[in-house]
Amino acid sequence: MTSSTHADVVQRQFGEQASAYLSSPVHAQGTEFALLQAELQGQGAARVLDLGCGAGHVSFQVAPLVAGVVAYDLSQSMLDVVASTAAARGLNTIVTERGAAERLPFPDASFEYVISRYSAHHWSDLGLALREVRRVLKPGGVAAFIDVMSPGSPLLDTYLQSVEVLRDTSHVRDYSADQWLRQVSDAGLFTRSHSRQRLHLEFASWVERMRTPEPMRVAIRQLQRAMGEEVRQYYQIQADGSFSTDVIVLWAER
Repeated sequence: MTSSTHADVVQRQFGEQASAYLSSPVHAQGTEFALLQAELQGQGAARVLDLGCGAGHVSFQVAPLVAGVVAYDLSQSMLDVVASTAAARGLNTIVTERGAAERLPFPDASFEYVISRYSAHHWSDLGLALREVRRVLKPGGVAAFIDVMSPGSPLLDTYLQSVEVLRDTSHVRDYSADQWLRQVSDAGLFTRSHSRQRLHLEFASWVERMRTPEPMRVAIRQLQRAMGEEVRQYYQIQADGSFSTDVIVLWAER
């Protein structure tokens, strides 16, 4: 068996799928973009870190409002997509940098804003990454985290983590609201607000986006059918496997 680290798994999982994430409606659309833009209005001198940028949707949305954006990700393929798309759209204030969330290669107090969207569930150490976020934020700086959220119930949590890792072996954990609040506080950040959204995921595109192997797809569908009615109702699991899940939108300040 070939040995590989979690970082290797992340890069392998996302390397060939980068362009799929650029065109994915789940990632390209979302009510949270309006919240981010409202927050950044009048902040033309600010620098923003798009942490775990993926295909760059946050960077593209906020770049026209600020002085500069660093699109940061572990996957070089994702960063290549961001760079080429930014150039095509004339967004020349976006620069890319590769690395892990737990080891940010930036000086202390480098950014007014750190934004992370649908990335934290891949991080190997959420607490360490949050401490790094605090370190690179300027005093009074703001962080926004948007990610799939565990309901907290053991039954619902076990199901969610199971289907996530079957679909994508780079998945680490979807955290509950309580876990987020505790880890943010432990990192020395103050939670300004947090809210819950609902996200609908169409099954075929959800697994195709990650090129989930067929045996894993079958396992997910078998698990969905085997779970009790409480799970099927909470996640609104449909006949074709499509379902809905919770998303947290959390604002924090240094």
